[in-house]
Amino acid sequence: MTSRPVADLIAAARPGGLGAFNVITIEHAEAIAAAAEAANRPVLLQLSENTVRYHGNLSPIALACASIAADSSADIAVHLDHATSFELIRTAVDLGIRSVMYDGSTLDYAENVAATADIVRWCHDRDVFVEAELGEVGGKDGAHAPGVRTDPDEAVEFVAATGVDALAVAVGSSHAMQTRTAELDSDLIARLATKVPVPLVLHGSSGVPDAGLRAAVEHGMTKINIATRLNVVATEAIRTALADSPTIADPRKYLQPARDAIRSEVEHLLRVLAR
Repeated sequence: MTSRPVADLIAAARPGGLGAFNVITIEHAEAIAAAAEAANRPVLLQLSENTVRYHGNLSPIALACASIAADSSADIAVHLDHATSFELIRTAVDLGIRSVMYDGSTLDYAENVAATADIVRWCHDRDVFVEAELGEVGGKDGAHAPGVRTDPDEAVEFVAATGVDALAVAVGSSHAMQTRTAELDSDLIARLATKVPVPLVLHGSSGVPDAGLRAAVEHGMTKINIATRLNVVATEAIRTALADSPTIADPRKYLQPARDAIRSEVEHLLRVLAR
């Protein structure tokens, strides 16, 4: 299994942002790849620790994503998202994944720095791109709890101490939002982009409206993570399909509309991020 270097995809996405979309099922990955082809934009297929737990193993879904990426005409890489253990990161790297996120946001600052730095050293020895999350910036619920913000000076210190390649920052978004009502702090994004020497990552982007996503990219956000929004449109499509045909037993009859809905939404979002 091989994966395009994420640094190359970030460069290919500029001056826009790199769309990073979470995969739960093969239909997600197929839809995201098809949307990337239609929009002529690079994308990341992201696999979270929660998704690995759901499948019981990283290998099947990771290998499926790698195959879909390899067969696509779009520039696609596979990324491990929100990994909290070295064991899972090692498994991903052994499978050929060349981009991982270590999430130490539940640790205190010193522990997060130490753990992240150890993982960065190990990953860099294997030419693996590492994203991290600063975490505990003013809140016990982690970096992306409502009301939490990243301090630019602490972010600079964290990057220098750990050597990470990208940093997830808290600027007003929250994970798992089903409504697109989040208001980002554009001034803070701009200050972070000026000070922090690595690409910035926006988590919780599903809750951000189109105008907010455009503004985030314009002010310096590089990688835009989207997960919940895809699940919302997929579930809506499934509900409609089952309501219209209550006797459906073949899952393809409702998974195809779900896949189509994801593709349409991803294509739209990619065009938004292209600026």
